Amino acid sequence: MSEELPREALKTVIGALCTPAAGPGGGFDAQGDRWREKALQEALPALLARTSAKLLRGQLLLHADEDTLAALAADGTVTTGDLPGILRHRKIWPGLIAALARHGDQVDTAIELLPQLSDHEVEHVVRDWDPNRFTRSADAAPVPPVPQKLFDAVLEACLTPLAAYLLHPQPEDGWETLSTHGRDWSLELGGRDGWAMLARCPERWQELVAHPVYGAAVQHLLLDRAETQAREDTQLLTATSPDAQELRAEPVGALSEDLLRACLPALCLPELAELPNPQVTARRTLHHIASRVRANPRVVDLADEQLHRATDELVARGRLLDWRDRQPDDYEFHSRLLRLVEDLALLTVNPDHLTAACAHLARLDQPAVVSPAPSSRLTRVLSNIDPDHDRPARLLERNSEHRRVQRLAVLAANPCTPRAAVTDVLNRRHPAELAWIAERSGGPDWFLTAAAAITPPEEEHPGVVRLLDDDALASQPDPAAVLQSWLDSPAAKDRGLSRSEIYRAVISSSHHTPEHLRQIPADEVLTGNGPNDVLALLLDHCGRSTERWKALGAAMTFGDEGKMSLGQLLDSLDRTPARRHAS
Repeated sequence: MSEELPREALKTVIGALCTPAAGPGGGFDAQGDRWREKALQEALPALLARTSAKLLRGQLLLHADEDTLAALAADGTVTTGDLPGILRHRKIWPGLIAALARHGDQVDTAIELLPQLSDHEVEHVVRDWDPNRFTRSADAAPVPPVPQKLFDAVLEACLTPLAAYLLHPQPEDGWETLSTHGRDWSLELGGRDGWAMLARCPERWQELVAHPVYGAAVQHLLLDRAETQAREDTQLLTATSPDAQELRAEPVGALSEDLLRACLPALCLPELAELPNPQVTARRTLHHIASRVRANPRVVDLADEQLHRATDELVARGRLLDWRDRQPDDYEFHSRLLRLVEDLALLTVNPDHLTAACAHLARLDQPAVVSPAPSSRLTRVLSNIDPDHDRPARLLERNSEHRRVQRLAVLAANPCTPRAAVTDVLNRRHPAELAWIAERSGGPDWFLTAAAAITPPEEEHPGVVRLLDDDALASQPDPAAVLQSWLDSPAAKDRGLSRSEIYRAVISSSHHTPEHLRQIPADEVLTGNGPNDVLALLLDHCGRSTERWKALGAAMTFGDEGKMSLGQLLDSLDRTPARRHAS
């Protein structure tokens, strides 16, 4: 915009630039309006710099987008005096607060705006302090540092939700509602990323852990994230820098011993000790403590008595070692129990607890070990990775069926676990699990010796269901009997991936009979590319009965019927009245 434009013309020019373009007939002129918008954006900084009237500035601010307003605030063209006009038409956003705080006389006002942000936006005031950090040229003027006063305000705002929760923990508000797989509950509360702020000021950690208000929150965050973040950063540096190994030959802990000692009051999550529903909360607290010990292994030497005492209290309060039968819809039963066993093996020195953990492992179902039918594609891929992929120990790992014996090896590695309890479980292990111990467990010598002393069955691959293709089945004396043996195996009763693998092998075989198909869940047979003889079964049972075909269509939704076998579904169709449609 020309500097020669007289002041008296500003009102007219601003009015014209802020008014949608009209065509010759009074209608809207799209092309003209695009030109008007472009001219307005180009003239906006100069117009705002020359205009002090609130009404005119409000007109201009209404037509500026957020990035433009933030840039104008950063260079001082837009000030805190313009906030009423801006906030009349839009919510506050982190970029505007950061831009206003670039000027020392506006920092206090910027801090006062923080509560108006959504929880997840507060940390962005510091994160996006330099919005052009990825595109800034080398010769550009450096961005001033974040004012310490603003940094402290954002840090406190990000730590406040966790600090408040620790004073009055409520399971429905935070940690208790998280997934059973999540462990960093402290990072989720309030949606404000306190760790992201703490990670920017490691030099202040020693001071912050002793803070009268936020100290406990800081201790929890450091135990949860500091060492983990340090390892992740080291891995990233190693992957991206060819000289990383020389730069950091010895990994340096993120927390010094003094700082780690200062965090010990929060180690066992004392604030969560009285949460309701202890059968659930005690188990999750125990798992979180174990995760902290894995991330900070030095705490074992610094706080062993504290860990053992907390573990005993959680086991007793939550009755964690009382056996509870699996419920039909409890799909997390095995994973939950295996996590508990692994956590106890790490944390407890109580022989009774370790013996009970061994007994729980013994009560779990035997693993389903299935060798897939030969496939040219599968064989080609696996042969390049693991030429001996068909051995029992490797097959056990295919669907993570090795987790039970893996936890047993972890228990055996605990010197306080009674050996008799471990060997008692060993005597009831699946042959493939014994093979896995010999190949992969890495347990103590006495454990490996005890497993090797168990006499294996005489058959070549005991306990393994080996699926065959049609060519191999044709060479068997009774292919149908082989298919039936697959359906009768424990793997076919398992709820995991092995069961579907067996069903697909039977369905795709040309040697199956209708009786084989009747034993398979209806949804496995009728969905996807089912065999052609299924159509014959359906025609035989439904015929020309409209009601039966309607019943079949309703059953094909596979709600509760998805648990029915095909035979049960067909029998239910037989009970449907066979009323023919009148022609």
